[in-house]
Amino acid sequence: MIGATAPMHFIRNAYAADSFRGDPGSGKSIFLGFNVPQTGPYADEGADELRAYKLAVKHLNGEGDGGMLNTMKPNNLKGNGILGKKVEFVTGDTQTKSDAARASAKRMIEKDNVAMITGGSSSGVAVAVQGLCQEMGVIFMAGLTHSNDTTGKDKKRYGFRHFFNAYMSGQALAPVLKDEYGTDRKAYHLTADYTWGWTQEESIKAATENIGWTTVNAVRTPVGAGDFSQYITPVLNSGADVLILNHYGKDMVNSLTQAVQFGLKDKMVNGKKFEIVVPLYSRLMAQGAGDAAKGILGTTNWHWSLSDAGSQAFVKSFGQEYGFPPSQAAHTCYVQTLLYANACEMAGTFAPWEVIKQLEGYEFDGMGNGPTLYRAEDHQCFKDVLVVRGKEKPQSAFDLLEVVKHVPRAQVEYPADMFGGELGPYKV
Repeated sequence: MIGATAPMHFIRNAYAADSFRGDPGSGKSIFLGFNVPQTGPYADEGADELRAYKLAVKHLNGEGDGGMLNTMKPNNLKGNGILGKKVEFVTGDTQTKSDAARASAKRMIEKDNVAMITGGSSSGVAVAVQGLCQEMGVIFMAGLTHSNDTTGKDKKRYGFRHFFNAYMSGQALAPVLKDEYGTDRKAYHLTADYTWGWTQEESIKAATENIGWTTVNAVRTPVGAGDFSQYITPVLNSGADVLILNHYGKDMVNSLTQAVQFGLKDKMVNGKKFEIVVPLYSRLMAQGAGDAAKGILGTTNWHWSLSDAGSQAFVKSFGQEYGFPPSQAAHTCYVQTLLYANACEMAGTFAPWEVIKQLEGYEFDGMGNGPTLYRAEDHQCFKDVLVVRGKEKPQSAFDLLEVVKHVPRAQVEYPADMFGGELGPYKV
């Protein structure tokens, strides 16, 4: 229930009439809240997310070439906004901090009367904002959040995730690591010290130990550390022959770059060439790391080189708008916006409990990654996952990752109750 001191965004017990105070659809326009990291260690992802959101708004309002509105199936969108209302937006800066993200989201709900909040590039932020949105009865379409907890122990009825998770990365990546590096390996983990890092470490440890690898050590590092030399130095004398960097954004750029500067990629340990693995990878991170990213294996949610019609429609639209290809962050956030809008059209209302019911168990295609399911039981998205490698000889400033393996969705699926949690009520 909404706390006594919190604003009553919807009138309690008024659901039978399908009306609620502050109805976001009562004006000529409908407002969406784009809450992204505009500063902090994940700001590069945030900037690309915001670009994608603005493009999605343009397409929803019937401007531009329509992008994925031309490829998504089924599609109830007409290019006239959402339910005939022009789409507008407000923005906030999460700063990659949970408190800042909650405060920004709360302002959007109370002051701007947004119908939906989306964004973020941190699982800590996602869990915090998702919890707030559940309390206040506003749908949250998560941006980049890879922790198992987001649709596990911290899942919420009002939250949906299009991004894959740490468990899926482990399941997709381990068979490739086995083929490339063998079964007799000793791994050392450096892990971002928050919910994503913890579950990423847990998932990749389980997956690599299952193929015969040994875990030598796992060390937690603060988000935004900048200088990782004090954490990398002990790796040199640990007996490990693989360094697994459970880092993201600028943290991954810095830790990978510094690990290469320390000469780890040139070492021979236990009679084997030393390897570095980045379980969650992105083109933006490869761009930041430069030559250090070459040859490094990891997983990604989507890549602009995919040849399916939906991906190419989005790449074309984004490229025409901004002059370069979109990142996985941009793709995720663009798709989330269209899916929310489409669910409103299917429901015929902005009433969140009705929109939620349209998204639960929703199956669609034409938006990259093949046939996709939003599982009703935990609101986790299931689709194909990509294993990628930093290209040795890139053809352009954006041609930095090559797809090593297109992992079918069936290989990364898991039981809905595996990570616990309860979705909670439809009406709060």
